[in-house]
Amino acid sequence: MNLPIKFARRYLFAKRSTNAINIISGITVLGLAIGTAALIIVLSVFNGLGDLIKSMSSSFTPDVKVAPMKGKVFVPDEAKLFKIKELPGVLYTSKTLEEIALFEYRKNNTFGTLKGVDNNFHKVTGVDSTLQGEYLLNNETANFAILGRGMRNKLGVNIDSPENVLKVYMAKRKGSLTNPFRERRAVPRGVFSIQPDYDEKYVLSSLGFAQSLMNYKEEISFLEIKLNLTIEPEETLTQIRTILGPDFSVKDRYQQDESFNKVMNVEKFITASVTSLILFLFSFNMVGALWMVVMDKKKDISILKSMGASDKLVRNIFLNEGILLTLVGMGAGFALALLLYFLQKQFGIVPSPGFIVEAYPIEIRFLDFVWTAIIVFIVGLLASIWPSLKAASIPAIVRED
Repeated sequence: MNLPIKFARRYLFAKRSTNAINIISGITVLGLAIGTAALIIVLSVFNGLGDLIKSMSSSFTPDVKVAPMKGKVFVPDEAKLFKIKELPGVLYTSKTLEEIALFEYRKNNTFGTLKGVDNNFHKVTGVDSTLQGEYLLNNETANFAILGRGMRNKLGVNIDSPENVLKVYMAKRKGSLTNPFRERRAVPRGVFSIQPDYDEKYVLSSLGFAQSLMNYKEEISFLEIKLNLTIEPEETLTQIRTILGPDFSVKDRYQQDESFNKVMNVEKFITASVTSLILFLFSFNMVGALWMVVMDKKKDISILKSMGASDKLVRNIFLNEGILLTLVGMGAGFALALLLYFLQKQFGIVPSPGFIVEAYPIEIRFLDFVWTAIIVFIVGLLASIWPSLKAASIPAIVRED
């Protein structure tokens, strides 16, 4: 075994001449453990929140969304659309049309977004899995509407009362001053509940209903695609971009929620930085603990130097002791974080009242352990440098003749 490490291990577990040193060393390990566990848990909570929101939005956000680079709508090229459908990485495609509209139900009215969808939309997104009521957009005699929960609440819609219809008003592109709106009616048939960004904004209808209201024939706003995830998604995205050319933007799910993901990453970084700063401030306790160990072993250091030990050897002994102290605290912190993670996942020890889940979501990832280990190790190494240099400066015992 390396000689400095052997000495460092012995000093780490050896009995001190003063009991206070043992107490301070224990507090140092405990502080490192708590700081390490806190950093892991903070990162894990952000992971859990991000995964929860993404899983919720997946019931409305497609794997891939195609939009025109210029303008709000486009007429799909059926030949190119056929090529996309035939790709091995594509399972389903759906044509959708969106526009701001005024909705009126009985005496209530509000603005929202009308989203006309074709028969494949629920296969692409899975919105029907979040539904209260029936997923039906039209039949031979009537048009139907499916509202977000927030829109339902604003309008006071009762889906069990089919005699009351939802009136939808759309501004005419070339309307007259006396009659600027085009009106259509639909029967509320269901309510979806995903997350407030969608629930308080969208009303779903059939694609034909939306096109009729907007006076379009074949125009659509988006082509939404569900991927076969057994095939590399990036490869399929490249193929879709090649087929469509530069006139269309092709965004995966991350790019569609890019602003949200950036905000989450910034918040995660800031919170982790603050936690790391607290850990760094606590490292001053580690400096004090190591300095007291140096003072306790001052006589041993002088004897080692009189026996021929170099300043480098002495410095490395206490540098390694600081690293060992850090590793013990880090290991205890990892164990504590895993214990808290298990308790939260199994028993929900930290509830989230008023939220959509009963307990705060949490997800541990291996990369978080790697970054935490790097941060804690750097903090421990920096805290060990000054005491180890001071130990190296202690002189040897001078023999008097």
